[in-house]
Amino acid sequence: MYTAAGQPDRDQLVQRFVPLVKRIAYHLMARLPPSVQFDDLVQNGMIGLLDAIDRFQEGFGAQFETYATQRIRGGMLDGLRENDWLPRSLRRELRRIETAINQLEHEHGRVPSEKELAEALGMSLADYQKTLQDARGHQLVYFDDLAGDGDEDFLERHLTDNAADPASILEDQSVKALLVAAIGALPEREKLMMALYYEQDLNLREIGEVMGVTESRVCQLHSQAIARLRSQIVGEIPKAAKRRKEKA
Repeated sequence: MYTAAGQPDRDQLVQRFVPLVKRIAYHLMARLPPSVQFDDLVQNGMIGLLDAIDRFQEGFGAQFETYATQRIRGGMLDGLRENDWLPRSLRRELRRIETAINQLEHEHGRVPSEKELAEALGMSLADYQKTLQDARGHQLVYFDDLAGDGDEDFLERHLTDNAADPASILEDQSVKALLVAAIGALPEREKLMMALYYEQDLNLREIGEVMGVTESRVCQLHSQAIARLRSQIVGEIPKAAKRRKEKA
């Protein structure tokens, strides 16, 4: 993987890790709306791969693959953010769903069913499930959710605050504990789907085969599970940021 001059051979390294880029893209596609093109993800992932090759100085074995995976995924997510791939109108609908989940959980002391959520939102079950389908790719936490009262957004407020950077806040132990509890409270089918996707690294089609449902139904279950988790943890994120800032 090196030239005669002892420099990394970029062409050979790119060819070696192209399958990694495609694997990450396929996995990410399961969480994105149909409007996102696979080739666009791969192109942005290749930018991340090249950046990893240029930056890494310790050889190109397993440690590099771990590092490259982060840079590749980061490149893909950067491209998605630039294209604003999830409409704000849909984000508002998803926040309505999260609010309804929270309210019904407090009222009944349990997780609400799809039918109960649809009724609370004044929607038919079919329309509710279509919204979940359209929401494919809704992330667990948007930095928009963390904005304060002013015009300054979350990243701007914490850009130079090492004690409260986004990654560190999401690693806060109280947030982790809340997330673990929220996952444990998911309905069994949604819990199984999340385990197959995030722990077993199966794609939506493979999960559908295991669960005996269609790929689109798995997508709906994924969106609903994410909405349930978001309804539990989004309010905790600013508190974690405040705690870290007070400790700094």
